[in-house]
Amino acid sequence: MGRGFLSFTEDLIRRNAEHNDCVIFSLEELSLHQQEIERLEHIDKWCRDLKILYLQNNLIGKIENVGKLKKLEYLNLALNNIEKIENLEGCEWLTKLDLTVNFIGELSSIKTLQHNIHLKELFLMGNPCADFDGYRQFVVATLEQLKWLDGKEIERSERIQALQNFPVIEQQIREQEKAYCLKRAKDKEEAQRNLQEEEEKEAKAGSYPGFEGRSPFSVESSCHVQAPEGQEGKCNQKKSKDSEDDLEFWNKPSLFTPESRLETLRHMEKQRKDQEKLSEKKKKVKPPRILITKDGKALNVNDPKIDFSLKDDEKRNQIILDLAVYRYLDTSLIDVDVQPTYVRVMVKGKPFQLVLPAEVKPDSSSASRSQTTGHLVICMPKVDGVITGRRQTSKSEKSTSDSSRERPNRRSKEIEKLEVDPSKHSFPDVASIVQEKKHRPRRIQSEPKITASDEDPDFEDNPEVPPLI
Repeated sequence: MGRGFLSFTEDLIRRNAEHNDCVIFSLEELSLHQQEIERLEHIDKWCRDLKILYLQNNLIGKIENVGKLKKLEYLNLALNNIEKIENLEGCEWLTKLDLTVNFIGELSSIKTLQHNIHLKELFLMGNPCADFDGYRQFVVATLEQLKWLDGKEIERSERIQALQNFPVIEQQIREQEKAYCLKRAKDKEEAQRNLQEEEEKEAKAGSYPGFEGRSPFSVESSCHVQAPEGQEGKCNQKKSKDSEDDLEFWNKPSLFTPESRLETLRHMEKQRKDQEKLSEKKKKVKPPRILITKDGKALNVNDPKIDFSLKDDEKRNQIILDLAVYRYLDTSLIDVDVQPTYVRVMVKGKPFQLVLPAEVKPDSSSASRSQTTGHLVICMPKVDGVITGRRQTSKSEKSTSDSSRERPNRRSKEIEKLEVDPSKHSFPDVASIVQEKKHRPRRIQSEPKITASDEDPDFEDNPEVPPLI
């Protein structure tokens, strides 16, 4: 009911014809229950092949524009505002008609169904006419083609007895119909009077200053704007008055008539609209997120509230950002924007922005997602030179080339410092090795010069014994 009372439109039928590929001219079954439809229109022109039509729980007040549905077999009009059976003579193949819980008081109007020779089932329970004395006998005698009435099978003996008593029963039904019609006329006048009073009340409420045509006790009044403390009491009083009016409406006794049903639905419609306006006012419009200040300074922002890590890879001279994006998040919902001094990632429309510690190359940057964790890894190569010391950026290219040339010289000096003693030769002296070998045999030869007699007086030199050397 929040969408209001609907009219019978082609678009409405197409939306409910998905089972037939939204084609309506060949539609055989259509369900339009609980759509707040007030009037039947165009259906006999657009859906000529209908066999089953569900229209229960609507606000239909008259049976019309269905006479050309020659193939219609089942028509459900339960829980509507119908007061008379009419305009069904053209439904030649009508087999079942459901008019449960309507406002049919003219029971004699069922005579129009005598032309529907294939009608087997009829439901009239919940109607005022069902309370008439002789109601069932009158229907059974009038519609001889019926097999079931209000879910109960009609016996042959029941029909014979109804036909025998038909003249008396018909007279009783006519008298009860007249009494009902007089009562119904009074109910209509009273409902019309109440409607006019309600309209006048709303018109007076609209004349209050500052309410712009709305009731001063309505929920959507300006009380919801942040008011001073002195006005809060008034707002609370208006809200309590509105709740009291609503409670009074539901506790007020009323007859079950088409007008009271419409009044109830309109009251609920108004309540829902008021609630929608209230919720719209309560919604605070968030200001746009500031990512860069007026001075051009980028800010650190983490609206998605996801974990991240920033790593400075000195070996490859790049900065790596690991963003813990949700594992099963579609990559199409991620947008990456790398700038020289900051990186911005939009995750489902929420910004993540991080200021970088060094200047990077946006064109050479790359972004990829891990197949195992789903994390977003952004690699951003750094620009040559340090951005933090901006005074050094004015150096010429020669200084960079000179520094590159001096690197091998520094390395060679570092190697020399690792020697044990720079005074010693790094290679052995071959000449000294040879001299040492020459002195050794001299020492050996000089030893035999010592006579044995000097060392041992008993020593005898045997000439036959060869010398030891």
